[in-house]
Amino acid sequence: MRVALVGLVVALLLAAWRTGVLRQFADPASVRLTLLALGPWGYVAFVLAYAALQPFGVPGTVFVMAAPLIWPWPVAFALSMVGTMAASVVGFSFARFVARDFIAPRIPERFRRYDEALAKRAFATVFTLRLIFWMPPLLHAFFGVSKVRFATHFWGSLAGYVIPLLLVSYFGERTFEAMRRVPAEQWALGGVAAATVALLVWAWRRRAASRAD
Repeated sequence: MRVALVGLVVALLLAAWRTGVLRQFADPASVRLTLLALGPWGYVAFVLAYAALQPFGVPGTVFVMAAPLIWPWPVAFALSMVGTMAASVVGFSFARFVARDFIAPRIPERFRRYDEALAKRAFATVFTLRLIFWMPPLLHAFFGVSKVRFATHFWGSLAGYVIPLLLVSYFGERTFEAMRRVPAEQWALGGVAAATVALLVWAWRRRAASRAD
């Protein structure tokens, strides 16, 4: 069964590559035209591509940010919720039933520290982590190799996704249009400011660590 599931995942990824789905999602303009041309089947294509690609490395934000640029925000929100939940279930199930032994040692420490909280307050912990981190593949994997029940993971994730996905769906197009109107000089200044802040934070942490030693 595990071999069959791995083969299915590989086949889906190869099919996505061979048919050009991966290239399509790398070009937002092309994605929009393709999905709108499909009509109602565009909804199905969006959800299937999201569920098949996001758990294995394609950023979920690509889909979530693209949805409100393609459809009205209520449709974008519904599709983002369905796609995100489908991707979460795929990632969780793959980690739990197929590749647990391979994935478990590779879970980052920042997620492992929530093991105790997950054991005591499973729903609240799943909800909080989804609200903060959203849908990174490693978080799907962490829940998959943990002892949290599937139902708790499902409903906790669903509740945690509602607020961030609603905000992105409602404000996504407006934010994108506002960002397009920002002059390049302001983007450059913002980048320099962000890099400066990051450098100062790194220097402060390094100095604090040296004092602790």
